[in-house]
Amino acid sequence: MIVKRRGKLEIIADILRSIQNKEGKIKPTHLLYRSNLSHAKLKEYVNILMEKGMIEEQLVKGRKTFIMKEQGYNFLTEFERIKEFSDSFGL
Repeated sequence: MIVKRRGKLEIIADILRSIQNKEGKIKPTHLLYRSNLSHAKLKEYVNILMEKGMIEEQLVKGRKTFIMKEQGYNFLTEFERIKEFSDSFGL
C-alpha cells in the first residue's frame, strides 16, 4: 500500500474546507482534529492563511474562532478547478 503525503496546497485546502464545512467559522481545537496536523504545523499554516487574508481570528462569545474570508473561498474554488483539471488527465 502506497501512502501519499499531502502537499502544502492540499493541506491549505483541507484546512479551508474544514472551516467552510462548519459554516465558515471553527474553533481552534476542532480545526486541529479535522486538519490532522500537529499543533505546531497547524499554527504555521494558520499564520500563512491569516497573512494571505484567507482567514481571520475573532473572539466569538469570548472564544477564539477562525473565520473564513472571501479570499479563502476564492482559493478553495480555484483549487478545486485545478484539481479537477489535473485529475481529468490522470495526474
